[in-house]
Amino acid sequence: MRLLFEIDTKDYDIYGERFVRPSVRSIIIREGKVAMVYSKKYDYYKFPGGGIESNESQIEALVRETFEEAGLIIIPSSIREYGYVHRIQKGEVEAIFIQDNYYYLCDVESTVLSQQLDDYEAEEEFTLVDIDPITAIITNREKPHGPKNQNMLEREALVLEMLVKEGLLK
Repeated sequence: MRLLFEIDTKDYDIYGERFVRPSVRSIIIREGKVAMVYSKKYDYYKFPGGGIESNESQIEALVRETFEEAGLIIIPSSIREYGYVHRIQKGEVEAIFIQDNYYYLCDVESTVLSQQLDDYEAEEEFTLVDIDPITAIITNREKPHGPKNQNMLEREALVLEMLVKEGLLK
């Protein structure tokens, strides 16, 4: 899978304890808009997805996380690689947080089911929205988001910009 870009804040102790948490993200384009999860509490957009558990593949995690966060059922035969983002920054607990975020283009069934949100996701009032990419980019970059990590929000904005530049979104 191609490296889309790297975010390295260089704000960490290079000899410190490392926490590695790979994740997957679904890129679902419908009628010129992109399906994203919106946090009503902190006013930001993210691609559906999350951490890969130790007993699952990237694709299994993609299907599970997209269903849990967005209530969407991915059509397995539609999944295709887009790229990944390598992120390194000072961790909240550990000295270094390292995350590879694997992005996949995919289609979903038309039926939307109930989300299966974690406690923090429910508290943030995660909501599935189909949104034009420019609105999501501007919101993630220009509005206050409380304690949310700006690097994560910038990562999503940069991926959206790449999708627009490559003609996948307008």
